[in-house]
Amino acid sequence: MSVLLDTHVFLWAVMQPDLLSTKVRKLLENPATELVVSAASTWEIAIKYRLGRLPDARPVVADFDAVVRRLDARVLGISHLHALRAGEYRQLHRDPFDRVLAAQAEIEGLPLVSRDPALRQFGVDLVW
Repeated sequence: MSVLLDTHVFLWAVMQPDLLSTKVRKLLENPATELVVSAASTWEIAIKYRLGRLPDARPVVADFDAVVRRLDARVLGISHLHALRAGEYRQLHRDPFDRVLAAQAEIEGLPLVSRDPALRQFGVDLVW
């Protein structure tokens, strides 16, 4: 099974795993689960770190690829199809990163691991 990690889930998995639900922790620890991190999360983390909103994310920003490898995850790039779908959503959700993550989950057929119930409005399979 493959799952797409929301940005906060990725950060918690590598920095504060105690914040994850028991269900999510078991899912992430299962070797049969393929973990997918969106390029949108990379972008979001870099921006929030630069703005001082994620000061503890320095190690993640400094060596993102190594952090992803340690988590045994893969990065999913943002395609034009993802971008088009994110822009087409009629929902009034303003966060562009959430919109891209929802579009990627929908198009790639991946459950989205997130604590954010607002993402349900996009019709994606949400796991928490």
